[in-house]
Amino acid sequence: MLLRHTTAKEIDRKALTINPAKTCQPVGAMYAALGLHGCLPHSHGSQGCCSYHRSALTRHFKEPIMAATSSFSEGSSVFGGSSNLVAAIETIFTVYEPDVIAVHTTCLSETIGDDMTQIISKANEDGKIPDGKKVIYCNTPSYVGTHVTGYSNQLAAFVKFYSTATPKKKNVVNLIAGWMEPSDMREIKRIAAVMEARTIMFPDMSGVLDAPLTGKYEMYPSGGTTQSDMIATGDSKFSIGLGAYSTEDACIKLENKCKVKFDVLEIPIGLKATDRFITSLSRHANLPVPDSLTEERGRLIDLIADNSKYFWGKRVALFGDPDTLIPLTEFLVTLDMKPVYIVTGTPGKHFDEEMTNILKDIPEAKFKSGERADMFQLHQWIKQEPVDLLIGNSYGKYIARDENIPFIRMGFPIVDRPGHNFFPHTGYIGATNIAINILEKFLDYQDRTCSEEKVEFQM
Repeated sequence: MLLRHTTAKEIDRKALTINPAKTCQPVGAMYAALGLHGCLPHSHGSQGCCSYHRSALTRHFKEPIMAATSSFSEGSSVFGGSSNLVAAIETIFTVYEPDVIAVHTTCLSETIGDDMTQIISKANEDGKIPDGKKVIYCNTPSYVGTHVTGYSNQLAAFVKFYSTATPKKKNVVNLIAGWMEPSDMREIKRIAAVMEARTIMFPDMSGVLDAPLTGKYEMYPSGGTTQSDMIATGDSKFSIGLGAYSTEDACIKLENKCKVKFDVLEIPIGLKATDRFITSLSRHANLPVPDSLTEERGRLIDLIADNSKYFWGKRVALFGDPDTLIPLTEFLVTLDMKPVYIVTGTPGKHFDEEMTNILKDIPEAKFKSGERADMFQLHQWIKQEPVDLLIGNSYGKYIARDENIPFIRMGFPIVDRPGHNFFPHTGYIGATNIAINILEKFLDYQDRTCSEEKVEFQM
């Protein structure tokens, strides 16, 4: 159903969210777990919950998402799911042979109070976990937080169960990846390789959710951070967290556990965020920035300069995850555009503080985070004063259609278009991809809507 019933008049809503700009914690935990090589995510709850989490990821990545579930019945919902999980662990290792099972909780198991430490310890004592295999867990109740929170909790669990320090630190930098596409992780690793920096990225979905079609099915593709690399993160000399909401907890836990100092940056989306990432990696890896990366930066700046007349003053509305919106909004300002409406369903002070700083020269800008920061609110703002461009996930197509606004799909989930997981948004190359996409949307819209006598061959 289209949203033409949305009115410009805002009504104070204290207990109603309409089209929230978020989804639930276990989706994020499941996604992060897939970035560990040989890992099978396990949803400790009902079969329906697991099916939703799998389908959300499958529709976005166009890849079959493998995950197991404790399949709660009415009985386990009342008396607890301990026996279900222990039986599942034994069956999974026997039938599917993963190296590690990453258990995440759901609303149901959290509400009845299942003690994950006790259950998994008992499974280990009873010999349900084979030698050389591992079961880890994190708590992800869906009634608080968002998919970004669940992703963060799973990353912190990686550190808790794996990272180990020895007396000698190694000249390695941990790259703790926030929620982004596999292509973005691949691009960040490429930048590190060009700089000849020794790094460990976790989690790493490249080679897992963008694995090639070979004609042979592999339940556990070759990609992903290995368990040995995860253990070695405790001996790295420094960590760079990319995205405060997704990675700060893991960075703090790694410093407290293994004395690995860290720097939390924004995901390197856009010119300035990429500059900060490369500068940080150069400093902490004690390596110079190679000329090839400087040339990539120069090409991006040339593209911006050549097309500044199309960017200047254009009003933009955005919604999605805070770790993406913060650097993306900064990049739009760099392009001399005006991001005027920004909403995220993930709460947190960091988003509000960064937006206040980035948008200080755009007095008409509005932003909101948290449970009531939804797409209905965004649509109302657009009704009050239109925008030239909308950026967000596939759910934004209805607003774009109703308001006849050029629309760029970016974020999670994107279910109605292919290709989003092939072209990175990170690094200078990713920023170039974003800028070109914006230009194409504007120029296509101009060609489509201008009068006949103003259709130009060269624009």
